[in-house]
Amino acid sequence: MVSAMTKHAKLIAGNWKMNGGLNANEALLRALLQGAGGARCDVAVCVPAPYFSQVQSLLAGSPIALGAQDISAHAQGAYTGEQSAAMLKEFGVRYAIVGHSERRQYHFETDDVVASKAEAALANGITPIVCVGETLAQRDAGQTEEVVKRQLAAVIHVNGHCISEIVVAYEPVWAIGTGKTATPEQAQAVHAVLRAQLHHAASEHAPGIRILYGGSMNAANAAELLAQADIDGGLIGGASLKAPDFLQIIAAVA
Repeated sequence: MVSAMTKHAKLIAGNWKMNGGLNANEALLRALLQGAGGARCDVAVCVPAPYFSQVQSLLAGSPIALGAQDISAHAQGAYTGEQSAAMLKEFGVRYAIVGHSERRQYHFETDDVVASKAEAALANGITPIVCVGETLAQRDAGQTEEVVKRQLAAVIHVNGHCISEIVVAYEPVWAIGTGKTATPEQAQAVHAVLRAQLHHAASEHAPGIRILYGGSMNAANAAELLAQADIDGGLIGGASLKAPDFLQIIAAVA
């Protein structure tokens, strides 16, 4: 457990989304392994499930952790197309993204489903990266705080006893893949809200729970975002597919 005075190292996690190929993966990972040796943060890559075996082999013995982009809420059974936490564990998966805005939007995942997925990950020793965030319409309506607190509350309700083991990622939906980014001040304001909510749920451990920013962090803006008091890393989309950009973000961790 993390004491009130302790913070984990920052975490930079790449989300490849539905991108990759055997040759491209190997080239990317070899470049990352070569360039991330002196990283002052934890590093992970969340890759498509078909590549778990390849990536596990390439990352063996390295400081870069393997992550999944989703996880089933179910342990086993008639759930065609899903992968259970136990299956991910067999490939050495350390992190699993849950509740990404694309899963919420395209697969209609509810807050309760996201909470159950986080629970399944935790039960198998996998750290869930719990995504929360508002759409542009919700931000314009002044509902940002209400939305992110509701999304996180569902996860806290189901996993309160081990909430210190999760990672949270704030990803404003309006800033994902659009080229728009929350200003450092906008991002920090929401991160502070989430930190306060975690403090209420687990006061002793809240300072050690990492809250990542996930809205188009890139090589140009990473340093300024990562300098904010409550931004503990980044969940990186497109920039994680380009080794120089991803390495530059890793290097931006002070």
